[in-house]
Amino acid sequence: MIGRTARGWFLRRVAVAAAAVVLPLGAVGVPASAAPAQVLAPLSASLAHTLGAAADALPMTVLVHGRDLAAADSAVRQAGLSEVTTFRKIDVIAARGTAAQVRAARAKSGVTYLEDNRPLRFFATSGTAATRSATAQQTLVGANGAKLTGTGVSVAVIDSGIDPTHPAFKGPDGNTRVVRSLKGVCLTEDPPSSSCLVDVPTIVDTDLLAAGGHGTHVNGIAAGTPYTLANGTKVGGSAPGAKIVSLSVGAALLIIGADSALNWVLENHAHPCGADVPASTCPPIKVINNSYGPSGGGAFDPNSATVKLQRQLAAEGVVTVWANGNDGGDGSASLSNPPGVDPTPGILSVASFNDQGTGTRDGTVSDFSSRGASNDSKTWPDISAPGENIVSSCRAYLPICSTGLQPMNGPGLLDVATYNVISGTSMAAPQITGIVAQLFQAKPSATPGEVENALKSTAYKFANGAPYRAVGPYTSSFDKGTGLVDVVAAATALGAHPA
Repeated sequence: MIGRTARGWFLRRVAVAAAAVVLPLGAVGVPASAAPAQVLAPLSASLAHTLGAAADALPMTVLVHGRDLAAADSAVRQAGLSEVTTFRKIDVIAARGTAAQVRAARAKSGVTYLEDNRPLRFFATSGTAATRSATAQQTLVGANGAKLTGTGVSVAVIDSGIDPTHPAFKGPDGNTRVVRSLKGVCLTEDPPSSSCLVDVPTIVDTDLLAAGGHGTHVNGIAAGTPYTLANGTKVGGSAPGAKIVSLSVGAALLIIGADSALNWVLENHAHPCGADVPASTCPPIKVINNSYGPSGGGAFDPNSATVKLQRQLAAEGVVTVWANGNDGGDGSASLSNPPGVDPTPGILSVASFNDQGTGTRDGTVSDFSSRGASNDSKTWPDISAPGENIVSSCRAYLPICSTGLQPMNGPGLLDVATYNVISGTSMAAPQITGIVAQLFQAKPSATPGEVENALKSTAYKFANGAPYRAVGPYTSSFDKGTGLVDVVAAATALGAHPA
């Protein structure tokens, strides 16, 4: 049992979105000029490509390497280049000028290498390429004949809160897709009434009230509207057609607050906006995201209220998704989030996969992602999803959003720093939450167990990490579970078909 221990959000708080690493390029030899005695310094591959066809007057900025700093400095001055900055300890000078001046610098004595000022990009994605969620959204349709975006499903997110006015949650009609928002009011473990949640208008930023930001980011991963930002970055969640029910339990999370939110979903999932509101406006909740838990894992307690609630939810057709934790590990002991390892079908634990910021399906297990015990398959995560360097909805003034190091402007002129990059299994879990909404659109009558089987039986077996071993009907591993989720394969298994 987790007991009375305070829980924390599962995001990685350190070095959240480090700058891109530039891989060294091998030197490219270039034939000597007509003067046989002249020795030309080698060029980087990209500079060789650019300089070869460049007109003499083309402006350029380059890095001039010398056998020592004096040689680099002399070459820059003699060639007529203007110094930009100096890297003294490695004998390199950055300089700007024309292509003709760069060619002249290349021929100067003591110059050992030149490279250009190549444009770089931060390595960050929404995660929907690696999961093939974006492909499924565009190429498959569900039982309702609509593209597979999670339409007809509501997702519940138990988190710090949400900013319903964020562009990530704007529907095609211009209104927010947040159909209900509730705020936790049990600030202690001795609640003054029978209810710990109160309704909040869906124009109120409950994340701001909670001094959070975590929830807005998580909701955007699960169900954010797709956009291409001004810098070319593609954003958007796994289920951009789904409706959202936000249960804000604040920045300081205790068990009673979290369990009260689970209990609210249990009592209201069939009609989350009330029995008099049609499902076309406010669909049933079919999946709950839980990106929180105790640090360091702990023993699974089948007698806890959390487990009793999620098992009853599964019995009533609702899938529960858990972040597996950010404690890393080596398999010598289980560090998995305890409620997530519940063997009940339809309760899923999610490890973090690193898609290298490129959408690759052959990435790595995130080093921070909690591992189960290698000798106890009951503690292993169920599946992996991208959780490292994930770009999603944020607001610069929200504390957790401010930990992201890559603020990006949103689609509107006034959407300044409305997206940012954060890492953690907190970011991996909502990938699966949105995907579950897609799968319920594919087969609305599916049971939670059928959804889990579709996910695990079709998972992509990326090679990094611990070897896969036979565990019941699946092959799995203690660090990544059954592998990387494959939405196209899982949805097809449940009856989705090409658009």
